Amino acid sequence: MSEQERTGSIFPVKTTGGQERTVATFVANRAIQKKKPIYSVLALDTWKGYVLFEAPNSQVVDESIQGFKHVRSKIPGMMQYQDIEKFLVTKSMVAEINEGDTVEIVAGPFKGMRAKVSRVEQAKQEIVVVLIDTAFAMPITIDGSYTKLVGRAKPEASAPTSA
Repeated sequence: MSEQERTGSIFPVKTTGGQERTVATFVANRAIQKKKPIYSVLALDTWKGYVLFEAPNSQVVDESIQGFKHVRSKIPGMMQYQDIEKFLVTKSMVAEINEGDTVEIVAGPFKGMRAKVSRVEQAKQEIVVVLIDTAFAMPITIDGSYTKLVGRAKPEASAPTSA
């Protein structure tokens, strides 16, 4: 099917929280079996309780989601591509993190601990941190995706100059 024939709209569907991927997989499989023209299915980690379907019209989505227990309702209307474009662009995990910031480690052996950033390796997508509230300061290099920013470094106040 050519791109010109495939002009679909995006329809949001409300789901049970935590079941977005289940709904997406189920509806995608059902669409394939019944040869329904659902072009794409999107379950974003940042949108809890919603799955987006790209289809030529609302009726195709209604027929595909019908009778599945984790589907709550189809949201009336449709969305534009511009509404979800910002969620589709991948951005560097370490792009927002600077030296001196405080981060929480969300994965790995140090999960749940807070740390102060001492160096950012943009090319490798890694950061070097020093754990807070530990007996000794030991620099640890971790993947940038293992962290969540919890506090920005306070800008240094410039010392007053005497004239």
